[in-house]
Amino acid sequence: MRAAERLVEALKKRNFKISGAESCTGGKVAAALTSVSGVSSFFEESFVVYSERTKMKNIGVSSGIIEKYGVVSPECAAEMAEKTAEKTGADIAFGVTGIAGPTGAEPGKPVGTVCFGVSIRGRTGSTVRYFSGNRESVRDQAVEFLLNWMVGLLEA
Repeated sequence: MRAAERLVEALKKRNFKISGAESCTGGKVAAALTSVSGVSSFFEESFVVYSERTKMKNIGVSSGIIEKYGVVSPECAAEMAEKTAEKTGADIAFGVTGIAGPTGAEPGKPVGTVCFGVSIRGRTGSTVRYFSGNRESVRDQAVEFLLNWMVGLLEA
């Protein structure tokens, strides 16, 4: 079973609503979820917030988080998830931000750095992963990782 299908099953078992905020994945997580029949009972909305400005304006990421840690940080990803959950009322919300490449690397943040945040009913966690490959490969790996991580969190 695909990761998106497993996540939809986990949402169904708990009757949880999900929403998200994506940056480097550009809507690919939402696309993976909406490829599963019946997901409309659990998924209502998602945001693609690619720039610093839209992260702050559309979902409420604080300028302080961005100034202190940067947009590619677990702190920013966690706040993306928390603010999305608050804005949408979802039981589980995710945030994903990173550097898909081939440009954009920063000191300590090479191409392939992707940060994830997940907020489940007010409890938020974050993590960082480093993927390799071209831009599409990094984005696809990020989507797969995030879907599987959320399944694991819901099934724990």
